[in-house]
Amino acid sequence: MSAAAIRTACPYCGVGCGVLATPGADGTVEIKGDPDHPANLGRLCSKGSALGETLSLDDRVLFPMIDGARASWDNALDLVARKFTSTIAAHGPDSVAFYVSGQLLTEDYYVANKLMKGFIGSGNIDTNSRLCMASSVAGHKRAFGSDTVPGTYEDLDEADLVVLVGSNLAWCHPVLYQRLVAARANRGTKVVVIDPRRTATCEIADLHLALTPGSDVALFNGLLVTLVGANATNPDYIGKHTRGFREAFDAASRQPISAIAKTTGLCELQLRDFYDLFVGTERVVTIYSQGVNQSTSGTDKVAAIINCHLATGRIGRPGMGPFSVTGQPNAMGGREVGGLANMLAAHMDLDNARHREIVQSFWNSPRVADQPGHKAVDLFRAVGSGKIKALWIMATNPVDSMPEADSVRAALAGCPFVVVSDVAANTDTVALAHVLLPSTAWGEKDGTVTNSERRISRQRAFLASPGEAKSDWWQLAQVGARMGYGDAFAFTNPAEIFAEHAALSAIDNKGTRDFDIGAHAGIGVEAYDKLAPFQWPQAEGSAQSDTRFFAGGGFFTPDRRARFMTTAYIAPPSAATKQFPLVLNTGRIRDQWHTMTRTGKAARLMGHIGEPFIEVHPDDARPLGLEPAALAKVASPHGSIIVRVLVSNRQRRGTVFVPIHWTDQLAGNARVDALVQADVDPVSGQPGLKQTPVAVTAYVASWYGLAVSRSRPVTGDAAYWALSPVKSGWRCELAGDAMPAGDMAALASQLLGFGNDAGVDILSYRDSCTGEHRFAAFDSNALIGAVYLARSPVAASRTWVADQLDQDFANPVDRLRLLAGRAGAASKDRGAIVCACFDVGRNQIIDSITSGGCRSVDDVGRALKAGTNCGSCRAEIGRFVHDAALTKAG
Repeated sequence: MSAAAIRTACPYCGVGCGVLATPGADGTVEIKGDPDHPANLGRLCSKGSALGETLSLDDRVLFPMIDGARASWDNALDLVARKFTSTIAAHGPDSVAFYVSGQLLTEDYYVANKLMKGFIGSGNIDTNSRLCMASSVAGHKRAFGSDTVPGTYEDLDEADLVVLVGSNLAWCHPVLYQRLVAARANRGTKVVVIDPRRTATCEIADLHLALTPGSDVALFNGLLVTLVGANATNPDYIGKHTRGFREAFDAASRQPISAIAKTTGLCELQLRDFYDLFVGTERVVTIYSQGVNQSTSGTDKVAAIINCHLATGRIGRPGMGPFSVTGQPNAMGGREVGGLANMLAAHMDLDNARHREIVQSFWNSPRVADQPGHKAVDLFRAVGSGKIKALWIMATNPVDSMPEADSVRAALAGCPFVVVSDVAANTDTVALAHVLLPSTAWGEKDGTVTNSERRISRQRAFLASPGEAKSDWWQLAQVGARMGYGDAFAFTNPAEIFAEHAALSAIDNKGTRDFDIGAHAGIGVEAYDKLAPFQWPQAEGSAQSDTRFFAGGGFFTPDRRARFMTTAYIAPPSAATKQFPLVLNTGRIRDQWHTMTRTGKAARLMGHIGEPFIEVHPDDARPLGLEPAALAKVASPHGSIIVRVLVSNRQRRGTVFVPIHWTDQLAGNARVDALVQADVDPVSGQPGLKQTPVAVTAYVASWYGLAVSRSRPVTGDAAYWALSPVKSGWRCELAGDAMPAGDMAALASQLLGFGNDAGVDILSYRDSCTGEHRFAAFDSNALIGAVYLARSPVAASRTWVADQLDQDFANPVDRLRLLAGRAGAASKDRGAIVCACFDVGRNQIIDSITSGGCRSVDDVGRALKAGTNCGSCRAEIGRFVHDAALTKAG
């Protein structure tokens, strides 16, 4: 490792990869995976590899603002403290709230929770982690008595069967996916994927169960009954370490396998294949993610999975156990400090009087919240109804990420006082802030995060804070002091906060609670700076070691026994109707993250998929008149969006998929969560983001456009537009309801932003029969931009056209070729980007297969490097190889 490299942690998913960041003298930062970090052993996904390309400051909040005008920190913080104090005095502590984020570091989270629950005295602090893992928390607590992840990533290396439930591991957790791919190759690990969609993860599946959305409880209840019938349970474990088995089995037995087949949409043979695999394999890991959690029955889904592991005693031993993989880098750290509205710090319970006493005594606080606050969906409803009158939002964008997002926007617009702490100056949430506070971003932040296997890692700063940006914990501590609680918030560095957090975890513990990092209670700045990744628990006086829980019982219920939970399949409330006949599923795509405030800056991350889209099965597309690459309007009772059509038989009939990432910054009308209904799980409060009834219709525009430009295109009032950065500028897709009035050249001029500049050389083409108009603008031999307009979706090679922004256009023939929108014989067209890590296009890969002699994914990797880093594109490359083999055979 170079002496200048800084060991830090990736800010994306819950895998918690270690990163080596090396700042260069020219302002660039070299990013590599940390080979010594146990979570990733040097691997990074496409998003992690591109982190150095997301550090620009052009869109940053650099100083505090009050009502849109620059302010000093003192004035901004005084106003926040004064407004919160006066609101509490007039309306009580439950009239204020914090909405925080898994993007915060543990130290930020800790101070926020301490201020709200311990000094303001309200439970009204919740987090966007409510949207991704609250059902897992509730499931763990009901079964184990604590929010404990039993296993470690090493279990993926040692399992003989891995069951993936509602988890597109290949795209959402690529580093863990590659670990599973290696286990499959090295030791023959079997893989079952349970998902309504045939995702990229299914490429390694020995069995794919495309079940009816929401029917997981029925599937796993059937597995429990099968385990009993096959004498595959562990009576000794059940008898010594659990309660409630008979009740859970009786509840599961109410549906025979024929009924389970009908409920799940699977045939009995498929069910038997899965059940036989599970019955006959001792070492089983069941990984589950958002397809389980983001459901109105998510807690019961988690329970049904855990029941099967408890019944067999396959938990806490190498290669065995239920495993929740989280979506955010510090969802786990937030859980540890009580970042959810119904939790206390250090995994203590808000409804436990003794725990409240411990926390209040330790904090020496005037009060501790004694009842849960509003969970995310109810929190924003309370804002909308006027019950919450002052709200502080930190490091998240609920106007885009919450269900019924337009209602959230309206609630914030009507709230008397909204504070937003963020790094991005232009988000749909920031636009509604009365006070905007500039926070430090990844690369500038200093603290800790906890990954999905309970491993705590340091996130270290390697860049100076820009402008007047400050850490979130500092902002919170300053407001706490201004509210009169100075002694409790006199933190001067994150090491002090971490030490306090560690000390609290050890108070009155002695193994009665799962979370204990008391070994670090006395940590100082120097030791904190050097802190190596470690897995909790690590009690005072104990050595660091990797641990599993519950192989020998020892649960955290009052009698130390786990609880089987009775679960019964209940049809989701969001069934399709005649008016809304399709079911909308939402989720992530491979190279993007949340609302793209970071990944949307990296051109190569936008190269694979640069527009919002709807994936629909051909049998659904045909009667609706949906053509590939055309546009569609997607509507629910809550709103509508316009997105590009992707017709794919990988999508289940009757369902459609739209990604979550697009906002008003990069698309004209694609905020999918504006469509999603806010039904929640009754136990966890987590919204069901996977099952909203929608209607899909073809959107037939009067005109369509494609533009590439060195400067950001001006989209005007186009009904549809989507922007994506490219290497030397921007690409923009457009469509409109009515043909623009006036000169088409004026529209091109508007899009490219050069106005009436006399120095611009314009080349144009018009076909009055087809309605095509094409324009290219040059400054000397450099391309300013090109615009293609037509009555139907524009036929042009997007990647090649965008690449021309870097070319010299002294040759008039090259200018004419540009106007044609395709490479021609004289130059190469890479095609749409497939491998974001190495910027390799579709055409390059196909050429290596058809002309270059590549016969496998590994051959392509050796020839082009594609698929050799994070591996998340290997499934797509594999399909090209397969299709070429079929063509040759035919």
